[in-house]
Amino acid sequence: MEDGVDWARFGKQMASMARDLLAQSSVDDTLERITASATELVEGCDAAGILILHGSRVETLAPTHQLVVDSDELQARKGEGPCFDAARSLGGERVFRIYDFTREQPRWPSYAAEARAMGIGSMMGFLLFTEDEELGALNLYSARPGAFTEDDETAGVLLASHAAVAFSSARTHAQMERALSTRHTIGEAMGILMGRHRLTEEEAFGVLRRYSQENNIKLRDVADRIRAQGQFAAEP
Repeated sequence: MEDGVDWARFGKQMASMARDLLAQSSVDDTLERITASATELVEGCDAAGILILHGSRVETLAPTHQLVVDSDELQARKGEGPCFDAARSLGGERVFRIYDFTREQPRWPSYAAEARAMGIGSMMGFLLFTEDEELGALNLYSARPGAFTEDDETAGVLLASHAAVAFSSARTHAQMERALSTRHTIGEAMGILMGRHRLTEEEAFGVLRRYSQENNIKLRDVADRIRAQGQFAAEP
């Protein structure tokens, strides 16, 4: 941006985005709002996505365009790239930027050459983190070489900071909902066993737990089976 970022306007947009992120009803909705916000708030950003590493396996979340998926898969195949590095960084750099893909990139030579052929002109990667978590990388792409300035990088850091908090909050909320749902399911199954076999609450839970351990089946899955069939296994 030749005239730089209008930080007063940007601040208002960020405040609006933060409220919007926290109002989303699911983790997926939150992630989609994060990547959409990147294309809206960061000048020159044509596409965005979130890259998560599970060991050596790459997962792309909430991509705004197929280009994002293709880039992540390319980085995974090559084992290199700014977003790949950002997502697996355990310290040090938290921002990675390729200013111009038409120039030689000695740090990521194999990835950069093919990325340029895919139509990527410049890109940035931001580690998503809260105080005690590292959650992957928010990646921004432009078809134009030299699209991202230092001001854009600063804007991306601010966006990624808000995004990481919203992402973490959404995951925590989803985990709590799953835990409550599991507790309710187990409670219903215990009630069935208690009524059918005249067991105490403690005895019914012990029966569920033993079956789970002996058959290597998750406790919730055992409880689901009891709720659906009234017994541990279907009749032959």
